[in-house]
Amino acid sequence: MKITRTTPPRPLDVTALFPQLAPLARTATRLHPVPASPSPRHSSVGGPLLWPADEPWPHCEGPHEWYGTDPLMPLADLRLLRRIRAAAQGRDFTPQERETLARIEPPSTYPRPKPSLRPYDGSIALLPLAQLYTRDIPDLRTPAGTDLLQVLWCPFDHPPKSYMPRTVLFWRSAAEVTSVLAAPPEPPAVQYQGYLPEPCLLLPEQITEYPHPSDLSPDILSLLDDRGRWESAGDAVDSRYASYPAEFYGINLSVAPGWKVGGWVSWGLTDPIPQSCPTCDTEMNPLLTIPSHEWGSSDRSWIPYELQEPMIPARGGEPRPAQPAAIQIGRGYKQQLYVCPASPEHPHTELMQ
Repeated sequence: MKITRTTPPRPLDVTALFPQLAPLARTATRLHPVPASPSPRHSSVGGPLLWPADEPWPHCEGPHEWYGTDPLMPLADLRLLRRIRAAAQGRDFTPQERETLARIEPPSTYPRPKPSLRPYDGSIALLPLAQLYTRDIPDLRTPAGTDLLQVLWCPFDHPPKSYMPRTVLFWRSAAEVTSVLAAPPEPPAVQYQGYLPEPCLLLPEQITEYPHPSDLSPDILSLLDDRGRWESAGDAVDSRYASYPAEFYGINLSVAPGWKVGGWVSWGLTDPIPQSCPTCDTEMNPLLTIPSHEWGSSDRSWIPYELQEPMIPARGGEPRPAQPAAIQIGRGYKQQLYVCPASPEHPHTELMQ
């Protein structure tokens, strides 16, 4: 049986109340990752890449700084930890599992031992983050002659410019890859557990979005604050937002949460930061949103129909479907990638929000 993900219709047609928003509509493709075992021929998050066997695997030259707030996690240990936790859903850990977990994640001791600020001064192999085929992703625009985007990242922060993984983009033609690299190199460890993506297949779905409130003009924002305009929508507007209808718009009617390609971006950690191409100064377009969660407590109206009931709580109480790729950016933020519309081969930019 084919698995699908379907975003529920928005509570109301916002352009019927505010026609000024209609010209600002954009399509986006929600990716809806699902833990699985993708192949190099699949669009995926954290899966194997269609990487030519005769092409060098990309590495990051660093510096790879670490401040000792969390122990570095070897990839084999982290994968074992995840397998144990998945197997123990709904039951207690066995004595053997507890012993293994205690080895992998020993209790914190204080004061912590003085860490090495640069544990890996040499280059380290990048990790596959996402592979997107144009056949699957309606909103993916690739350079001429290509039909595949591959995104890799270095699983360490790179201060002072970035406190998140550093990403690298590769555009290629899938038909030109005749021999696939079978066993690409991997980094020795990740800085945080949330920097190792869990392999997922994608269930793409195209939706329509409208600008985040921070991207709207003052004139439109003032219209959104007019409670009288919202009264005609009746019960479609959640009564909790009666005094703050613009907030209802921002959470339920504008920008979808979760993994997605294209569309509008959401703000919160900062005010909007214009992105200009470092090469030609063209205004950049949103390319890929890399979230910590598919949804949160405030934007549950975006949960796909198929995941609304029943939801099986994971340890800690959060429904497992909300974090299928096991990614976490900062304290639960998003990493947003931008690309030059004039030439996608130009260097991309990235922000944390």
